[in-house]
Amino acid sequence: MYETPLTGLILTGGGARAAYQVGVLRALARLRRDSGADRARNPFGVIVGTSAGAVNAAALACGADDLEAAVERLGQVWHDIHADQVYRADSLGVIRSGAQWLTMLSIGWVIARWRRARPRSLLDNGPLADLLQRMVPLPRLRLMLRSRHLHGLAVSASSYTSGLHVTFYDAVARIEPWTRSQRIAVQGRISHAHLLASSAIPFVFPAASIELDGLAQWFGDGSMRQTAPISPAVHLGAQRLLVIGAGRMHEPPGRHIAATGYPSLAQIAGHALSNIFLDALAVDVERMRRINHTLSLLPEAALARTALRPIDVLVIAPSQRLDDLAAEYQKELPLPVRTLLRGMGVTGQGRDARGAALASYLLFEQPYTRALMALGEADVQARRDEVMAFFGWGAPRQGWQRATSVLQTAD
Repeated sequence: MYETPLTGLILTGGGARAAYQVGVLRALARLRRDSGADRARNPFGVIVGTSAGAVNAAALACGADDLEAAVERLGQVWHDIHADQVYRADSLGVIRSGAQWLTMLSIGWVIARWRRARPRSLLDNGPLADLLQRMVPLPRLRLMLRSRHLHGLAVSASSYTSGLHVTFYDAVARIEPWTRSQRIAVQGRISHAHLLASSAIPFVFPAASIELDGLAQWFGDGSMRQTAPISPAVHLGAQRLLVIGAGRMHEPPGRHIAATGYPSLAQIAGHALSNIFLDALAVDVERMRRINHTLSLLPEAALARTALRPIDVLVIAPSQRLDDLAAEYQKELPLPVRTLLRGMGVTGQGRDARGAALASYLLFEQPYTRALMALGEADVQARRDEVMAFFGWGAPRQGWQRATSVLQTAD
């Protein structure tokens, strides 16, 4: 069974950055164990994921009967990961995908006349399909739902075919699908194809085909056009939310920006990916806080007549810039991939690094993912009292007041 009140876990996207989420979850599992809470109950009855967060979410959902063990299995994958488990990182694989793709962008009008060059993305994520088969035992998902260890799982993807943002969800009971501007929800069985689609970073990984309404549509990363990342968890019935981000919610004031000349393709790509993966969550959280502040000014009689309901929310996001962390490990990228990215402006290491924002999404290598996991664990430990109070795993620190946020039911 899952704990009450029904708690939703929201895992955002970010490629290799999703290792941070696993560090947070490992620290949470330790705190929960040390508190003496009932470990037979799943603390997250609703699990929602997008992009690489969808992969983590599905893996946790399939192990909802022993979430602590599921977290450890997930942690082992990220602890020992190599890029060639996610995408073709050998010379031939890079030539067939990235080199041809960049060539098509530059002189494709010439070569299209004499050869059928149809590269679909910068990198070939064929190995990821094999990893998902081992990492996410989806046949267990229905068992977890039937046995009430899980209330619902949702993953999101963006349709290149229709232009819609689609949330695919499976739940214990029939939940009426919701439709909003440019986004819809579809209830049904979740497959590995949904996970490949949700994690298909635009331009970097190829789109995945999923049948929807009797039509095979092409889908890409679920973070695209995701205007309300928190919404699916609320629609699935979550009464409080833990949101684990994959990037800093706010940059520190006064940060020095060095003049480096015209931005490289890698800088532009990294900036675009940060917009896709990070900005929507920050805006959604800020919107909740503004609504909460507004409601706090209303009298009780007026509150009783609103269509708003309070949702307790705890957001855990990296305390450091992951671009800077990635800069320390850029040379861990496989040589063929480094060579490919060098042409886009990914160079150097540490203080001399360029293009680290783009690299931070592709660095599926142990030194970087282990550093991310360690950061996640440290960030939870730094907020230990806050976390314990949120879950009710121990007496809250005197004077600490839990932040309450709200969502409109229309979201």
